[in-house]
Amino acid sequence: MKDTPVTEREIRAVYLAMMAVLGLSALDQSIVATALPRIVADLGGMAHLSWVVTAYVLASTATMPLYGKLADQYGRRPMIFAAMGAFLLGSALCGLSQNMTQLIVFRALQGVGAGGFLPLAQIIIADIIPPAERGKRMGMVPVVYAATSLLGPVLGGLITDALSWHWTFYVNLPVGAVAFYAIARALHKEKVHHAHRVDYLGSVLMTGSITSALLVLALGGTEWAWDSLQVQLCSALAVVLGAWLAVHVRKAPEPVLPPDLFGNRTFNIASVVMALTFMGLMGATVFFPLFFQVVMGSSPASSGLLTVAMMIGLVGSSMLSGRRLARTGKYKGVQLGGLVAALAAFSTLALGMEAGWGYWVIEPAIFLLGAGLGLVMPNMTIAVQNALPLPRRGVGTAMLTFFRSLGGLLGVTGSGAMLARSLHIHGVKAVAAVGPGVSVLPSTVAVYRHAIAGIFGAGALLVLLGLIVLWFLPEIPLAGHKSD
Repeated sequence: MKDTPVTEREIRAVYLAMMAVLGLSALDQSIVATALPRIVADLGGMAHLSWVVTAYVLASTATMPLYGKLADQYGRRPMIFAAMGAFLLGSALCGLSQNMTQLIVFRALQGVGAGGFLPLAQIIIADIIPPAERGKRMGMVPVVYAATSLLGPVLGGLITDALSWHWTFYVNLPVGAVAFYAIARALHKEKVHHAHRVDYLGSVLMTGSITSALLVLALGGTEWAWDSLQVQLCSALAVVLGAWLAVHVRKAPEPVLPPDLFGNRTFNIASVVMALTFMGLMGATVFFPLFFQVVMGSSPASSGLLTVAMMIGLVGSSMLSGRRLARTGKYKGVQLGGLVAALAAFSTLALGMEAGWGYWVIEPAIFLLGAGLGLVMPNMTIAVQNALPLPRRGVGTAMLTFFRSLGGLLGVTGSGAMLARSLHIHGVKAVAAVGPGVSVLPSTVAVYRHAIAGIFGAGALLVLLGLIVLWFLPEIPLAGHKSD
């Protein structure tokens, strides 16, 4: 971040500050999810409950690419401060909300800030740590998300019961203040050596087209029928604004989305692989709780614990692959092995669910799925950052994160449509709740078993496509490795 060499103490301080920021964002999502029933009881607006989550996801996903470009133009430090400022302001206003409309609007503001956390953290770490050593640091990112996914629901319940749902948002303020102070102390102001011109029109076009497309993906088939006027208008707007953006970026002197970025082979392949992988991952794993509860007869609490195996595999393989990357400087072989493992896991889960195999097969496959993905995600980010010049590193990292999120949304939407179609064909109503005293007809269980197995089969096909594309990824020597 500075022109003078960065000391290990400074690296450690910046790194811990970035982990605190990521933890803040991840913890907020899981805490708020636990408090949603109490929020609805207080504010009403049950019909709009999904928007409390949707507004946050849409805003954070749509703003990711913009943060990357602005970080390249104005520096990392002002953008991480802007992101944290928007997130903390949104948190305070969410806690003060008096009705559901206010809460949804302020959750969107929170999302605008949170959209910068992951890409900016990855960019800042990339600025101060050589690619060969970066894997060991990046391997801790899944640890943060794993820890918060386990602690969040517990803390959310305790805070809501002991204080009120308002404090699920207020708790971000003291934690955020500490993270803000840590960043201000650790992250020095860097010199920006390239243009300071903001592409306002391009920013509006990109954000508008992305938001329109995400609205269709998030709400199509659920709150909006696929043939509804809302879906048609948003789809048309996404296409028109996207086409306008494609023309604009070729003429603008400093476009928000540089065309030469898509001339980089590593970036293109990485984006496709990440989108396909997360399309399969999110589309399938979102149904783990449903499968465990409806098909296997587990309680809601047990179904959550049964997915911990994936987190353990993800965290362990991420940390091990980071050490291997530092030793060998090679990232492609590890990723190929990771997708092979993920493919084997998806296939085993699809067959096991269809055939009615027990936990003794399902749980090891879930662990293997997490382990495989842990070999792909951090290494792919490092590969892209290593292949891009410094003026494109920010926007490239942010766009890779965006394609990952977009793939996840596509996967959730597509798998939801597959399940709904299967239930419709067999004339089965969706199971609203599962718990003590709730019985599910054997015929309903059979339909769910077949449908979810099919979703995991589709996930296996997507991972196979990702594996084929990954084969063409160039292996570029990592800067800073001792073999250079």
